[in-house]
Amino acid sequence: MADGTIWHGGATLDPAALTRFGDGAMPAHIGIEFVEAGPDFLRARMPVDHRTHQPFGRLHGGASVVLAETVGSVAAAHTLDPERFAAVGMEINANHVRPARDGWVYGTARAENIGRTTQIWSIRIEDEAGKLVCISRLTVAVIEVARK
Repeated sequence: MADGTIWHGGATLDPAALTRFGDGAMPAHIGIEFVEAGPDFLRARMPVDHRTHQPFGRLHGGASVVLAETVGSVAAAHTLDPERFAAVGMEINANHVRPARDGWVYGTARAENIGRTTQIWSIRIEDEAGKLVCISRLTVAVIEVARK
């Protein structure tokens, strides 16, 4: 881990490139954008709008889970040698703390444990005022690329 970073090979992650990686898939359909990468965290944002609302005009809990799994899975993948390993979600949970009705929510993933065969990530989702909307935990399996 060069220079205190958890990213494979000491890489510096490019949020714009991470956003483009989701083009044509779920993240793009609901407007998820990566906005920041630090040495030990990854942050993305998601709009709270017609794509992510439930029928009563609040952020849909499932949309929060999509944000959490997206930012956590992408973070996990970038701790691994992509020639040898892939990260696949095993389990995710979410506690929905307060509603969001509009604007953006921001999901920040931080590793709790980066093991040889599993990783555990906490994803904190906050509104634009920094208030906790959802807290999620993602467990990821590390598998050999040949098994993908």
